[in-house]
Amino acid sequence: MGRAGAGQREGKVSAADAYLFGIPGGISAVKGARSAGVACGLKRTGQPDLALVVSDSPATVAATFTTNRVQAAPVQVSRRNLRGGKFAAIVVNSGNANACTGRQGLADAEAMALEVARVLKRPAGQVFVASTGVIGRSLDMDAVRKGIAEAAARLDVAGGSEAAQAILTTDSTPKEAAITFAAGKRRVTIGGMAKGSGMIAPRMATMLAVIATDAAVAAGSLQKALRLAVDASFNCITVDGDTSTNDMVLCFANGASGAPALRPGTAAFRTFQVGLDMVCLSLAKMIARDGEGATKLVEVRITGARTPREARLAAEAVANSPLVKTTLFGEDINWGRVMAALGRSGAWFDPGVVDLSVDELPVVRRGVGLGSSAEAAVNHRLRQREFALVANLHAGRAAARLWTTDLSEGYVRINAGYRT
Repeated sequence: MGRAGAGQREGKVSAADAYLFGIPGGISAVKGARSAGVACGLKRTGQPDLALVVSDSPATVAATFTTNRVQAAPVQVSRRNLRGGKFAAIVVNSGNANACTGRQGLADAEAMALEVARVLKRPAGQVFVASTGVIGRSLDMDAVRKGIAEAAARLDVAGGSEAAQAILTTDSTPKEAAITFAAGKRRVTIGGMAKGSGMIAPRMATMLAVIATDAAVAAGSLQKALRLAVDASFNCITVDGDTSTNDMVLCFANGASGAPALRPGTAAFRTFQVGLDMVCLSLAKMIARDGEGATKLVEVRITGARTPREARLAAEAVANSPLVKTTLFGEDINWGRVMAALGRSGAWFDPGVVDLSVDELPVVRRGVGLGSSAEAAVNHRLRQREFALVANLHAGRAAARLWTTDLSEGYVRINAGYRT
């Protein structure tokens, strides 16, 4: 992330607070946060599979969770603990989703929180739990307890990358992001980590994200800010149209920067909101970019819709269409598939006025293809790793954008052999 004007959402940001800078470090860039990642044996590969993130000082917390009716045990425990509005730590295991595991699974998720609380001497109601991996298998709690003890002993201000590695499943790379900005005479930082590359079509809100900030923000205000950021980022990516049983985005604010408390309606809070937006969008795009078997990250942009809802419906139809996604992988702009997806989306428009383009290159004008030379130019653009697929419905002023991936043979191979 580079520098960005902080007035993108609401404007009226003072010159002193108007810029945010991307910095390295993820969660490790945030004051008062320590992390660790260890291998405790949940993954047969021997790779790291348990992460612990701790706030050294009392923190407020916000979170969004999957809206799938089938919700994993850790989601249930963390959703309950969120009511208290306080955060001490989060423990995340990979290699096992602890989903569809009945009463034993719920007891195991509660036991994870209790064990972290015991080791750290913090209230169990302030310990959050997340899991990711195969659904329907019970956790090896002996391994988990061993991992919690080892992770607690390894906690370090520089442990963020270690933790980011430990939460991965089919991901090919860790995902971390951080920004910093001036708040009065102090510097505030927001940093986070995420995992996810398959079962990605979050509605919160298998993807997880843990975000920390050393700003002081009341729990209610933090919840509203996180919801706005999630809706514009994690809820705008899709890899395969599936919504996980374990999706969770958690953000805690510990005030360790020493900056005055951020309050809604102020320039400093607006800057904070844009910074949180930036971190969430950066992490979300990393997830989409790392989609299972994906070779391209594609922004699906709908303009000219009658309503925001119809714009979103049109974007989702295109972004989730297997036929559109295979067209993108094949680098051959079979634009009829895009028109068909728009037509079944539920959005109203006149097909005879629709324009389609890839980036700035038109391929359809007023519902009619522009011919082989236009398609050849677009096909050349489809060879890039990233581009935008743009549809103007000419039915109104509403717009929406989602990020999706192409669909390759690699996705089928990865998921056909996931449990083995």
